[in-house]
Amino acid sequence: MTSPQTESQTETQTETLTENMPTNEPGPNPIPAHLRRLVLTGFMGAGKSTVGLLLAARLDWNFLDLDAHLEARTGATIPQLFERHGEAHFRRLESTALASALGRDHTVLALGGGTPEELTNRLLLEQTPATFTIFLDAPFPTLFDRCMLQDIARPVLEDPAAAQLRFQKRHPLYRRLANLTINTSDQTADQTVEAIHKAIL
Repeated sequence: MTSPQTESQTETQTETLTENMPTNEPGPNPIPAHLRRLVLTGFMGAGKSTVGLLLAARLDWNFLDLDAHLEARTGATIPQLFERHGEAHFRRLESTALASALGRDHTVLALGGGTPEELTNRLLLEQTPATFTIFLDAPFPTLFDRCMLQDIARPVLEDPAAAQLRFQKRHPLYRRLANLTINTSDQTADQTVEAIHKAIL
């Protein structure tokens, strides 16, 4: 089975933060005051980074990618962390990075695909006040096709059967964790952002 670091590596190729966005004041499209951070979860191909950036721009909030945040904190790439320390230590580092990320206000946070597998991470997400988790859902074949169409090297998908088993393992966790589930099967990223914005108003 392909090592999880390959997924982490390809899940995030965006900037850690959009620095030009304010961190203390809601933007021109305010959402309920009791929400201070929105968390996007889902499998590869769900569009967490794309939707996250668009949603943050819509709200005039910050966007933070958890994998990029972890790399910035450690000064190493996800594959390097796996190679140097092993998966168990990586997951501890990931949980620490998640706790740090959840301390930010007015932030849209995109999780790594495997983040919800850890009980510690699920508890952090469930118990952090003013945090709203959104599951970007789609059937595995749709997600697989999206990844192929992006023409990005995704070694984890070299064995589609193993990737589908990973998806099936994670899917119930995504659903259980979510305050809102959006089916993105037949939606563009802009349509998904619109659906999220309407749902949380």
